[in-house]
Amino acid sequence: MAVFHPIDEKDVTRAIVGSFMRQFEEYAESDVIIVGGGPSGLMAGRELAARGYKTLIVERNNYLGGGFWIGGYLMNKVTLRAPAQTVLDELGVPYEMAREGLYVADGPHACSKLIAAACDAGVKFANMTIFEDVVLREGNRVAGVVINWTPIVSLPREITCVDPVALESKIVVDSTGHDACVLSKLEDRGLAETVGFGAMWVEQSEDLILERTGEFMPGLVITGMAVSTAYGLPRMGPTFGSMLLSGKRAAEVVMEKLPLEAATL
Repeated sequence: MAVFHPIDEKDVTRAIVGSFMRQFEEYAESDVIIVGGGPSGLMAGRELAARGYKTLIVERNNYLGGGFWIGGYLMNKVTLRAPAQTVLDELGVPYEMAREGLYVADGPHACSKLIAAACDAGVKFANMTIFEDVVLREGNRVAGVVINWTPIVSLPREITCVDPVALESKIVVDSTGHDACVLSKLEDRGLAETVGFGAMWVEQSEDLILERTGEFMPGLVITGMAVSTAYGLPRMGPTFGSMLLSGKRAAEVVMEKLPLEAATL
């Protein structure tokens, strides 16, 4: 029977705090900050980190993956339309054909594989971290994000004066789904205008989201369902092909705007 090495509780605490703070300090400046750790954000992060970009994903929940875990109607199956099943092939996720051009996979399997792929590529994460605001530079270029601990929003109003901190990056990616949190904050400041997502129309939605994924304003790239909110595109419901491929496209746009030789690494 194995015998564990003797340690004290203080050793565990120091290990956690020391490792966290070193990473937090290092990622106070990144090449790319992705707000939202759903399928689009994870895919974009994986593509960028794999190519050498210093990439941080900010996620307000204590878990990653968004709706990719649970699929539609709390049934943990996810569907993808061709050619998006090629992403499942890349990730090593088994799937079956539901009908020609439509594939179905287990959400937990697909999501965990995507999270692992992002981690393996070198993406770092700030969980339980809520986006509060943007960092702006000359010409209203987005140059980072202002963040706080997610539990802050649950505190009683009279004790919620907890100042946030800021993280800088060369490019920010809004991957916060239909909430489009980064775009919404810019809209509040009169710097952007969104339309709001439309009614469900799967076939149109997926093609249009992929087509419109790109730079919304200097320093800000939008991906996934945030694209539908930005441009008034139909929603697509519990099919995830365009979210994954939109994440790939967002990474391509970032690399076009920020060649690796201009990155911080």
